[in-house]
Amino acid sequence: MLEYFPGNYPWNLALNGGMNGGGIISEIDDAVRHLIPKSKDGVAAAKEWGEAWANLARKVETLADADLAKGHKRSASRKYKRAAAYYFVADRNMNSHDPQRDTVYKTGMAVFRKHVECAGEPVEFLEVPYQGKSLPAIFSPAKGVKGRAPCMIHFDGFDVNKEVIYLRGIVQELNLRGISVLVVDHPGVGEALRLRNMPLFAEVEVPAAASVDYLETRKDVDPKKIGIIALSLGGYYAPRAAAFEKRLACCVAWGAIWDYGAISEARARKIKATELSVSDWADHAMTVFGVKTVEEVLAITSKMTLATCIDKITCPILVAHGELDRQIPLADAQKTYDGAVNSSRRELKVFSKADGGYEHCMADNISNGIDYMADWIADVLKP
Repeated sequence: MLEYFPGNYPWNLALNGGMNGGGIISEIDDAVRHLIPKSKDGVAAAKEWGEAWANLARKVETLADADLAKGHKRSASRKYKRAAAYYFVADRNMNSHDPQRDTVYKTGMAVFRKHVECAGEPVEFLEVPYQGKSLPAIFSPAKGVKGRAPCMIHFDGFDVNKEVIYLRGIVQELNLRGISVLVVDHPGVGEALRLRNMPLFAEVEVPAAASVDYLETRKDVDPKKIGIIALSLGGYYAPRAAAFEKRLACCVAWGAIWDYGAISEARARKIKATELSVSDWADHAMTVFGVKTVEEVLAITSKMTLATCIDKITCPILVAHGELDRQIPLADAQKTYDGAVNSSRRELKVFSKADGGYEHCMADNISNGIDYMADWIADVLKP
C-alpha cells in the first residue's frame, strides 16, 4: 500500500481508497502534499484533511462541468467519477460534528449520480422496503443475460457507502460475468445512517432478509441464486446474514471479522492491537451505532461475534483476506473458515505480499481481490 503519509495508517488507507475509486496520484499529490507535516495527528488535522480533499473534488467537478457544457458526456463522466471519489475520501476522516461534513457527503452523492448519468450506465437508484421505511440502494443489472439473472446483495462496511462500493469496480465485474448487484446502504452506513438516522445493530440478517424480499419481486432476478457480499466489517455482516437467512445462495466475506466485540474493546481501551480504519474511531463508532458513549458502543459490539452462529451457514462461503492485514489479523479469517463446518463449499483465499492484495480488503491491489471474488461468485451462482 502506498504510504504517502508516514505513520498515518487511516490517511494512507483513505488515499489508496481514493485511487481505487479512480483517483490520479499526480493531482492528489498536488492537492494534499501540504498535509504531510500535519499527518502525525489525523484527529487534530481532520478539518484540514476535509478541506484539501473537498477542494480537489471541486476542482475536478468544475472540469467535468465544462466537458458537459460542451456535450462531451464521456469525458464529463470520467471526471465526475474522480470528483465523487475525492468527496468521499474527504468525508471519511472528517469529524462527525463538523458542520461541513454532511455538505461534502451530499455533494459526493450528487456528483456520483452525474457520473452514472453521463456514462449512460443502466443503474437504478431505488428503495428497498424495510420495516415500514426503506433502505436506499443501487441496482446494476447483469450484462448479456436474458430473463432472470443471479444477483449479489452487496452490504457496506464500517466507513464506506454504496457509491464507494460501486466506484471500486466490483459491481461492474460481476455484471460482466452475468450477475446483477444490489448495493444497499443498510442501517449504520451511507444514506441510511447519515440522512435517515438508522444506526447499526448486530442482527444484520434483518436488512439482509428485506433485501432478499425485494429481489424476489423482480422479474429479472433468479430468486434461487441470490447471494451476499460485504467488505471490512462486512466480514461479520455477510456471514451473520447467511447464517440466519437461508434463502441466500452464497456468501463472501471481503476481509474477515470474527469477533468485533473483542476488537472494539481493544480499541476503546487504547490497546493498539490493530490499526484503525478512520482517524477517530470512537467518534465514528458512536455515530454509526447512534449512541453517545463508547460504553454503549461496546454493549452492541459485544454481540457482534460469529462464534455463536458460524456453524449455521450451509451455503457456499468464501473468506478473502490479506496476508498482512493490519486492521484484522489473518487468524480471524482462519477462524471463520474453520467454523463454517456445515457450509456446502467453503474456501479461504489468502492474498500474499508476493502476489498483491495483502493489506486490509486488498487495499494495496484491489484488482486482484475483485477478480478472484467475482470469478468465485460466478462459479458458484452460474454452474
